[in-house]
Amino acid sequence: MSELRQEVEPAEVGLDPAALRRLDEHFARLVDDGRLPGYLISVARHGCVAHLTSYGLRDREAGLPVGTDTIWRIYSMTKPIASVAALMLQEEGLLDLDDPVARHLPAFAEPRVYVDGSGPDLRTRPADGPIRIRHLLTHTAGLTFGFYHAHPVDAAYRAAGVERAEPPDADLAEACELFASLPLQFEPGTQWNYSVATTVLGRVMEVVSGMSLDAFLAERVFRPLGMTDAGFWVPEDRADRLAVLYAESDGGDEDGGGKGGIVRSPEQPGRSRPRLLSGNGGLVASAHDYHRFIEFLHHGGELDGTRLLSPQTVATMLSNHLPADLRTFGSPVHDFPGNAGVGFGFGVSVVIDPARTESPAGPGLYGWSGAAGTTFWVDPQHDLTVQFLTQVRPTAGPTWFADLRRLVHEVVVG
Repeated sequence: MSELRQEVEPAEVGLDPAALRRLDEHFARLVDDGRLPGYLISVARHGCVAHLTSYGLRDREAGLPVGTDTIWRIYSMTKPIASVAALMLQEEGLLDLDDPVARHLPAFAEPRVYVDGSGPDLRTRPADGPIRIRHLLTHTAGLTFGFYHAHPVDAAYRAAGVERAEPPDADLAEACELFASLPLQFEPGTQWNYSVATTVLGRVMEVVSGMSLDAFLAERVFRPLGMTDAGFWVPEDRADRLAVLYAESDGGDEDGGGKGGIVRSPEQPGRSRPRLLSGNGGLVASAHDYHRFIEFLHHGGELDGTRLLSPQTVATMLSNHLPADLRTFGSPVHDFPGNAGVGFGFGVSVVIDPARTESPAGPGLYGWSGAAGTTFWVDPQHDLTVQFLTQVRPTAGPTWFADLRRLVHEVVVG
């Protein structure tokens, strides 16, 4: 086991201790008010951890505190890791970004695109072109999620049994066969729609590498980078370190206090090997694990003498690949102010117009978040890397992200 540790004093790397105290006090209040069970924040500058705080409980019922060794479900923060793995196969010549997905998954050979109608009256047409690997990496494939409740195609996903990200009781190959049988929401490459694309990418990697996704990531990414607790589940000897998953509740928390709070989720994934290994959102990791991954990206594909990707490939991954921001180029469900000024690379969002973003952000700032309220970003302008880990599935988007970005922005003084 490896634990994240503070390496330098904040002032040594130009961070304001008083502003960091404000950051800690703000999130401690969210715990004390029953809105979060507990959390961990790390802020690193110039490659060194300068601020590391954990507060609250990883298991409220058992009274177990959050520690630097706590293991978290990172959900969609899995996507950048899966994207790195796919790019490794691309550098090795086993995968091309312009490959039709059907070259590796024949079920996608004849995609059909939504025309009009809904339910049994839904009409489709043959797609003008194939879904390509780059469409999966950029979420421009025409795939969707069943939980949007915004389009006849996501209704078709629900009718096929895909209420959430993946069908229950299916393995990865079976899930991708199902996705291939459903219509695309739009012509590949013509819109951005956050979707099951990275699930499909994970299956492509299995076929190309000849390995299961868990074995491939463990051998090619986690072990080389020293991500000792990362994986698709937590072994029995580490199970007590896995944070309990909670969910927001409008009716107050389990103790009956307040107008809103959190309750223990009936679902506690990550305690055994899942049947479906999801590159979309299936990983667990510690703060130490994800810090190493973030710094690997920040250092252009290398960490502590171990290089997994060339600087050129990482630069491509972290560049915007859309003709406009997520609000403009995204499907209607993504038309909200928080997506203004933000583009998308391979598995990460990228700030392309800081003046239009809702929160403080420099050009090229990149990162992504997870369904249980986790998030990370890298600010190249200030040589800053940040991660925030908690374990609450909010009823809507996490309300604390904007405050986190603002409060971290205020700590840089030198």
